[in-house]
Amino acid sequence: MKILVINSGSSSIKFKLIDMENEALLAEGLIERIGLPEGRIKFKSGKKTIILEEPVPDHRKGIDFILKALTDSEYGPIDSYSEIEAVGHRVVHGGEKFTSSVIIDQEVIQGIEDCSFMAPLHNPPNLQGIWAAMETLPGIPNIAVFDTAFHQTMPPVSYIFPVPYSIFEEKRIRRFGFHGPSHQYVSQQAAQMMSKPIEELCIITCHLGNGSSLCAVKHGRSMDTSLGYGTACGVMMGTRSGDVDSAVLIDLVENYGYSISDVKEMVYKKSGLLGISELSSDQRDVEDAAEEGNEKAELALEMFASSVRKYIGAYAVSMGALDAIVFTAGVGENGPQMRERICRGLEVIGASIDPQANDFKGLQRDVSAQGSRVKVFVIPTNEELMIARETNRLSEGK
Repeated sequence: MKILVINSGSSSIKFKLIDMENEALLAEGLIERIGLPEGRIKFKSGKKTIILEEPVPDHRKGIDFILKALTDSEYGPIDSYSEIEAVGHRVVHGGEKFTSSVIIDQEVIQGIEDCSFMAPLHNPPNLQGIWAAMETLPGIPNIAVFDTAFHQTMPPVSYIFPVPYSIFEEKRIRRFGFHGPSHQYVSQQAAQMMSKPIEELCIITCHLGNGSSLCAVKHGRSMDTSLGYGTACGVMMGTRSGDVDSAVLIDLVENYGYSISDVKEMVYKKSGLLGISELSSDQRDVEDAAEEGNEKAELALEMFASSVRKYIGAYAVSMGALDAIVFTAGVGENGPQMRERICRGLEVIGASIDPQANDFKGLQRDVSAQGSRVKVFVIPTNEELMIARETNRLSEGK
């Protein structure tokens, strides 16, 4: 079965075509600047890479471009649209409505719309990709795979916030968590690398990028995760604050003239690495500045590492055991210096890394020091493959 995976953003579409017979990647690409005068289309199939600069007026036209490229007589990997047997869509927020991946119908579309107020920057463009695919490829199953679904196994002690219980009971405000397909994929890969059933393991997965989250995966199930109702809590991030004393935010509004909009802008877009370093949200830029002696850059890096360490320690205790720590996503996969920073002091829970083994970017490797009781892995995430697997599972069962 050949599956088209679509990750539709407000002005972009990421896509991959995967042959599920051997999970081979047939093609991938990115369409950017949808709706703007100068669109950009990047398409890669085999050793051939095509880059086009032309307007892409809407998501429907973007899907048309993708299908045209996939069936191009010169570089396309398939001969006709009919070879695509299902489409898998990343959908960010499923709330409590969707606890697992689902075949999309009108009821599901309405449910995604109902959850859009919790992810206003993500769910609406996710829906645009769904509508475009259903119009362009009628008659084949479309599957929604939710960022939040993997975390629906969390117990109440993890997902209920310590505010009046009525807020949860009446408004269903709770921790949902995100990056689910990534945490699920890399925890499964870690179990394979250890040659052990995931049902026997306790793993902490660290999805570290401009947006970051950690997950306590106990026996293959999410037991806790650092992102919550929104996407600004947990560990410090590129521009997002992570955990902040709520009294600070209240005080800024009550006594320092900040509006709610000001606080929202600060927490989501002006904090984190950018806010502390006052230079950049890109960790590479901050590391360069720190090496040149910039004290704020050094502080920003150490604050980021410290926030991740705290969650690793907390999750190890809450699970009652720890077999592996996994680093993934942009910083986790490509930041050897940050991985080393984070692991300083983790010897107390039995985890240490080999600096020489850790000196690389973008590969799947065991970087544990000899004698480390807890394995430390770097595993490039593959959310699209996880989406394709879910799509394949549901399509075959239809």
